[in-house]
Amino acid sequence: MTQKLRIALAGLGTVGGGVIKLLDANRDLIERRAGRSISVVAVSARDRTRDRGVDLSHTEWVDDPMTLAARDDVDAVVEVIGGADGPAFALARESLNRGKAFVTANKAMVAHHGLELATLAEKSGAALKYEAAVAGGIPVIKGLREGAAANQIGRVYGILNGTCNYILTTMETEGRDFADALAEAQAKGYAEADPSFDIDGIDSAHKLAILASLAFGTRLDFPAVAITGVRDVTAADIAEAQALGFRVRLVGLAEAGSGGLFQRVHPCLVPTDHPLAHVAGSLNAVVAEGNYVGRLFFEGRGAGEGPTASAVVADLIDVARGEYGTAFAMPVERLTALPPAPTGERRGRAYLRFTVADRPGVLAEITAAMRDADVSIESMIQRGATADGGVLLVMVTHVSAEHCVTDAVARLEGSPSMLRPPMLMHILDE
Repeated sequence: MTQKLRIALAGLGTVGGGVIKLLDANRDLIERRAGRSISVVAVSARDRTRDRGVDLSHTEWVDDPMTLAARDDVDAVVEVIGGADGPAFALARESLNRGKAFVTANKAMVAHHGLELATLAEKSGAALKYEAAVAGGIPVIKGLREGAAANQIGRVYGILNGTCNYILTTMETEGRDFADALAEAQAKGYAEADPSFDIDGIDSAHKLAILASLAFGTRLDFPAVAITGVRDVTAADIAEAQALGFRVRLVGLAEAGSGGLFQRVHPCLVPTDHPLAHVAGSLNAVVAEGNYVGRLFFEGRGAGEGPTASAVVADLIDVARGEYGTAFAMPVERLTALPPAPTGERRGRAYLRFTVADRPGVLAEITAAMRDADVSIESMIQRGATADGGVLLVMVTHVSAEHCVTDAVARLEGSPSMLRPPMLMHILDE
């Protein structure tokens, strides 16, 4: 019988425990699909006394995760510690330098250090696998790297964070404001005690940078991702978007072209007839548009024990089969370095929400700013008094250059007519 694949597991939290449970529950099926058995020979985590609901009686426990990479009885190292740097990054480098396959669910580390790790993997002939780093159990990494490999991808975009999507769809279905929906997400375990990483768009940006590199054959450039989170989205925005035929989603979108690499995470208005408008709750979805395959749509659970463990074990099955490939669909030296694309000349429609003083002349002031910035208004909704005694004005612009819309908003900055800063969201058009 073919020799078993011996793995070491760094991290025994929700995902690490899930990996062991899945390997035990589907052992026979996994062995038939992998062509050999997969066995956990060593683990490392902070707390030995914690009951994780898994049998570790036949597995050696080590306190220092770095020792996992040096073991002669380990063929592959699985990292589910987390963090862009620190022990996770050190373990990744050491494992790959020693020629051991490395499987990770760590999107932050891949976004920040993926090119270095891919280079190490190529030099040592080891596998670097990270399916679980983007969109949990959705096989989007494999889909782009292998299934769509013959296509030129025009753009890739999607809903990449389940926490934000849960908050926005709760606001949508129940009419709640952001703080209430966030509190519920935290109570149900969808959001951390400190949710900043999710609601400020950083988690989505890590995933988008990885997807962009895979989709376009470009070098990772996480620092160039323009990021806006969902903190400032209000229940009024959700309601007005619905009235206009849209739903609000936090969308990460990337395009590559002659102008450079465009990457942005931003709350968007999505038309109700677009598939992303129907992605609800904590689900994730990714859309890739290929020149021959057309639109590809991936949807599923983007986090949690089961989906993430499923992706980790799928990578291990590839390792067991000897299916390595290059980490970013081509050797690192062939990845193109593109400058960040200027966003100002991008053309599209925009949503603008103003909370203004209830007095004559305010609407004329706003429309004059739009006129002077060369922005045409497609539709407008005016609502009655708000909690602070103002009036809510919502506008959707005609297609125009983005710099014109931002210029119009800038012209109104500091005006005594503005009771709150305006809200700008782009519209995801076909």
